[in-house]
Amino acid sequence: MGIISMIVVGFIVGLLARAIMPGDQKMGWIMTSILGIVGAFVAGYLGQAMGWYVPGEGAGWIGSIVGAIIVLFIYGLVSKKA
Repeated sequence: MGIISMIVVGFIVGLLARAIMPGDQKMGWIMTSILGIVGAFVAGYLGQAMGWYVPGEGAGWIGSIVGAIIVLFIYGLVSKKA
């Protein structure tokens, strides 16, 4: 159940990040889920580096959405150059 809930939460976070980020992001539901999951990892890593989270603590919903927006921004920069 842990993996399924991670995918569902990642999908919700990815959808929210895509809704907040301006522009047209052409990606399917699998890439949206991956975006949310990677965003949560980025938020957790940055939060630990800044001292907001203790090691092993996951990022919350808002942190995950912010992390997904950062990943989506970087993805947009990389995909424009390709």
